Amino acid sequence: MPKRKQDFNTIYISERLQEALRPISRCALTSVVAPMGYGKTTAVNWYLAERRKEENARIIRISVYSDNLAIFWKSVQDAFLRAGLSILLDYPCPTDAAGGSLLADDLCHALAGEKPCYLFIDDFHLLTDVHTAAFLCTLANRLPENVHVIVASRDRFLPFAAQVRLGGRLCQLGTAELRLNHAELAVYAHRCGTALSDAEISSLLYMSEGWFSAIYLHLRTLAERGTLPNRKSDIYTMFTAAMIAPLPADAREFLAVMGLADEFTLEMAHFITETPHTEKLLTTLTEQNAFVKRLPDGKVYRFHHMMKECAKRTFHTLPPEKQAAYRSRFGIWYEEHRQYLHAMAAYRQGRNYDALLRIVEQDAGILLSSLSPKAVLKAIEECPVSILKEHPLAILVLMRSMFNWRLIPEMMRMKELLLTAIAEHPELPEQEKGNLLGECDLILSFLMYNDISAMSRLHRSASKQMSRPAVSIQNVGGWSFGSPSVLMMYHREPGALKKELAEMEECMPHYYKITNGHGQGAEKIMSAEAYFLQGKFTDAQIALEQAYAQIEGNGQENIALCCDFLARRLSLCIETEERASFAARRAYLLKQHNIAWLNIFNATAAYYYALLGETEEIPEIFRTHTLFSVNILVPGKPMIEMVENQVYLAQGAYAKVIGRSEGLLAACAGLQYALVALHLRIQTAAAYAMLGKTEEAQALLLQALQEAEPDEFLLPFVENYRYIKKTLEKLPQTPLLARIQRLGKASEQRQKQLSTHRPASLAALTEREYEIVKLMASRLRNREIAEKLFLSEGSVKQYINQIYSKLQIEGDTHSKRKQLFQLLEEKT
Repeated sequence: MPKRKQDFNTIYISERLQEALRPISRCALTSVVAPMGYGKTTAVNWYLAERRKEENARIIRISVYSDNLAIFWKSVQDAFLRAGLSILLDYPCPTDAAGGSLLADDLCHALAGEKPCYLFIDDFHLLTDVHTAAFLCTLANRLPENVHVIVASRDRFLPFAAQVRLGGRLCQLGTAELRLNHAELAVYAHRCGTALSDAEISSLLYMSEGWFSAIYLHLRTLAERGTLPNRKSDIYTMFTAAMIAPLPADAREFLAVMGLADEFTLEMAHFITETPHTEKLLTTLTEQNAFVKRLPDGKVYRFHHMMKECAKRTFHTLPPEKQAAYRSRFGIWYEEHRQYLHAMAAYRQGRNYDALLRIVEQDAGILLSSLSPKAVLKAIEECPVSILKEHPLAILVLMRSMFNWRLIPEMMRMKELLLTAIAEHPELPEQEKGNLLGECDLILSFLMYNDISAMSRLHRSASKQMSRPAVSIQNVGGWSFGSPSVLMMYHREPGALKKELAEMEECMPHYYKITNGHGQGAEKIMSAEAYFLQGKFTDAQIALEQAYAQIEGNGQENIALCCDFLARRLSLCIETEERASFAARRAYLLKQHNIAWLNIFNATAAYYYALLGETEEIPEIFRTHTLFSVNILVPGKPMIEMVENQVYLAQGAYAKVIGRSEGLLAACAGLQYALVALHLRIQTAAAYAMLGKTEEAQALLLQALQEAEPDEFLLPFVENYRYIKKTLEKLPQTPLLARIQRLGKASEQRQKQLSTHRPASLAALTEREYEIVKLMASRLRNREIAEKLFLSEGSVKQYINQIYSKLQIEGDTHSKRKQLFQLLEEKT
């Protein structure tokens, strides 16, 4: 009988494992948890290949290579793009639970359908951020029936509580399912072309404990040496001896070098190694080595982690100068392909600090911000000062990064280094010196936040010296730190309003000039807000329209949202034209995938509906007081807390408002937020008044009136008039108080008018459902409604069915609409 040909690349999935994999198609989330080398990836890939053949399923594969979220997110975006889905192309990486929830909703919408979809995340253990596992649980609980997430990890990542919540939607596989038993090992050995006696199988099973990689290496060693390795052999020593050492010198070096890459293409391997026969070498390796795989796209290669580890050990045996040369070639490849984080790592490991700083300049701090501050500081310490001084632009980027990380002493050391570098290079053109010194002033101005006078001096100095926009500031970033109000950010003390407005008007054009218009329109909206607070509604409306006109088409959505905040407040005082409904505005913002903008929108909607007393319409995150799930920047936090206070008032949680006031007022004092503090005092007075604590309410209102009088601020009182009107009647009469009372009564009438616009019979509908009813009454078709509200036509149909169900309307389509329109015409 001829000897069976040996084939160690054979894929063997036992019947027992096949049965264990079968529930994946019925579960939302599958966890495959086992140590390295147990065949997790092989098993899942086999299963997915079967699903593709049997169901024509959509497969999305994501490999994790580090604990850096920015790198992981790029892998996710690339994986979706390879699968023909562009939804994540310009989607920012979520940074909090609210952002994760938004992403989960978008993914469910994009992946839903008849076609089965499998999302496979491999090597999940490399991600150390616990929020990622929490996101997967959130996603799994929302996924449509056709979508299944599979996660392979060396470590358990699901908390017990999450496992309980998922229940039958969770499938869990582990070492028990993946390891080979005696019978399975015999079958596998036979398929590999290796004849083993029953005693040898038992011995091999004892030594390997069913561990697939160990079995594979033992069989390879047996085939090459005629004997099994001894029991004291280290797995990495075995691997190197069986998989790397027998190779020709050029193949060994090729493996050693490309083991540094997470994934690579033929072109990349050829560029890095300069091997003339790269394609032939890769073909041979993939055919003979089960630890070198070509991914399903046919273009990308990947080493198993065990191969990578042994390849790296081999790499470190190369001469130091050769190692450095290869690291630099990696850096060049990554730099040319704009993979800046990889390029930074490669150049740093190769001690090519000149190139590293060049990447810092090109990145302008965007991806740099995703790195650990400690890691960046360590890299700076390693870099010779002489090389640092040759890269003043990189020093500016590092200065700005240190400010973002609140490492102010380090930031100031960077400043001194910059000044020294400029002084030591008298040959620098005057124009470039001006640009460097000007941008330094611009960055230093952030230390003077909300002191317009101090900021203005530095902005004017920067503008005077600079002939180009700043490198370290991108105009696409947020401007208001998440605050819905510019005036609340920059009003520092009672009586200073006129001066602050003048300084803002003078300061901002200089800032726009050197930042490509970042925050453009801020001075206009601040002026409009001031008019509004003084009860000058016509002036406020004119200034608001000027602000909207100034930001038209300039991409400053943050400022547009501040305009929206004022527009909504103004609409509670006078008749105004609605630019867009809350539903349409939210739908538009959802399409931008920017959670920071959505947070400002939610604050606007929460404040508006709290003032109206329509608590059911308040966005859930404020209504349920789950702001802890949102990353709120420190400068914007007091404004958001003030909005939440207004929600507590509307909900009747008066003791809660009082209990929070001391801490919130202390935060305002620290940031010198005089206007926010005024709102908080009035809210606290309102809470005391509603609890019958008249003396406390009067004391706070007297203090608030004293603070408001120099700038003639009326509206913070007017917006809370229904809570404080009886208390105000007991205070000494003044011209300011008389105006507050007059506007307060008018505001009550206006709010009553707005609240009664909707017939009582439609009170059960949400704001979006009511908006759809009004559009239906305008005789718009479902497709036209969908276009106006940025929804799918299917979603509109679902909303309409939900509306009929809530209102208990039955009959055919024509009669249902007729009944609905009759309800809409009813008077309250």
